[in-house]
Amino acid sequence: MEKQRYIEAGQIVGTHGVRGEVRIQPWADSPEFLTRFKTLYIDGKPVAVRSARVQKNVVVAALEGAEDVNAAMALKGRKVCIDRQDADLPGDTCFLVDIIGADVVDESGAELGKLVDIIELPTQNVYVVRGAAEHLVPDVPEFIRSVDAEKGVITVRLIEGM
Repeated sequence: MEKQRYIEAGQIVGTHGVRGEVRIQPWADSPEFLTRFKTLYIDGKPVAVRSARVQKNVVVAALEGAEDVNAAMALKGRKVCIDRQDADLPGDTCFLVDIIGADVVDESGAELGKLVDIIELPTQNVYVVRGAAEHLVPDVPEFIRSVDAEKGVITVRLIEGM
């Protein structure tokens, strides 16, 4: 599967203060992940991050070019992307976007369909698998046996009623 170089990682939802800081709603496992980047991409253009910190569940960031509240307000609603090469993911993890469209098989190798969506819930994600039937598979080790993002294959264990 072809991997996107730039990955949507959040959205600017407002301003913070009068010095041009923006509030970014992160689309990651934790807001701290987004604070590690020195460059973000807005509308395909690199923007240097002067500072970033977590406040509640958002990231408050000072971005190059947004020197006052008016410049920051002009960014409201824009999506923020990261360069996958700047992300340092642990070896056994991947970006969710990398597995959308993956083939889903059961433990015997029988094809169940493709991963078409991921429902993000507070307790765990739920994989939506569509094939001859639709399956909702919780993203927990009991059901998700392996994820190979490189090959585009997810192996699951189904129980009766799934």
